Amino acid sequence: MRPPKNRKRRWAVLAAFCAFLAIAAAGLENRLTLRRYTVGSEKVKKTVRIALLTDLHSCFYGEGQRELLDMVEVQHPDVVLLGGDIVDDVLPEDNAWLTVRRLAARYPTYYVTGNHEYRSGRVETIRKEMAESGVIVLAGECRSVLLQGQRVELCGVDDPKCGGSMWSDQLSAAAKAAGPDCFAVLLSHRPERVEDYLAYDFDLVLSGHAHGGQWRLPGLVNGLLAPDQGFFPAYAGGLYRLDENTDLVVSRGLARESTRVPRIFNPPELVIIDVTPAE
Repeated sequence: MRPPKNRKRRWAVLAAFCAFLAIAAAGLENRLTLRRYTVGSEKVKKTVRIALLTDLHSCFYGEGQRELLDMVEVQHPDVVLLGGDIVDDVLPEDNAWLTVRRLAARYPTYYVTGNHEYRSGRVETIRKEMAESGVIVLAGECRSVLLQGQRVELCGVDDPKCGGSMWSDQLSAAAKAAGPDCFAVLLSHRPERVEDYLAYDFDLVLSGHAHGGQWRLPGLVNGLLAPDQGFFPAYAGGLYRLDENTDLVVSRGLARESTRVPRIFNPPELVIIDVTPAE
């Protein structure tokens, strides 16, 4: 006697659900990953190495944050850039400040705010603590920095939570302050503002915020859902060529225990960008 069709259907649904759970479990990987990108430019004569840390959200990376700090140290970066949401608005801040202070003690370190620093209601206090920790806070500014014996312009803007007109003014001010003949980097938390970035002559834009789209299917879906981009975000994580003069690197971020939705096939990452002389 054949089982009823609806029973077959139930078994098929159950099998599909179990398969999904197995795939999801396989992708639940929270170990820290190193992600490398290379960007070529005629404006540099020697390779400049940038370490980009975003969306730490005060998360734990071993005793003394050694898991993260040791990975940075092995890479020997010329500069460390903190791309926002370093301090969480819910989790205790100790891990964030331990990370920040130890990085700033070893490397020139620059910071811009993210939306969660604004959400905390303590953004001014966080900026002050960053500066007291030896970090240079960028808010509509551009600093000319000597890296590998050459000038590089490091620019940064607050998260748009600072206010739409203020954010636009900061972006304009940072662009105007950048020297035209030097390699210009813009540090900005939000990757989706590409049209605004392309209105200026930045060579490289560095962002976070998207958390890699939270869920990925490598080779098929780069990210499922990202804040301010919605489903299947265009800029979930990776290296994007915006036009012939501008590249965008989006970090998938370092958040893990702070996220309400688990990361699937989307491990937290430290991003290293090598800016190399163009061939």
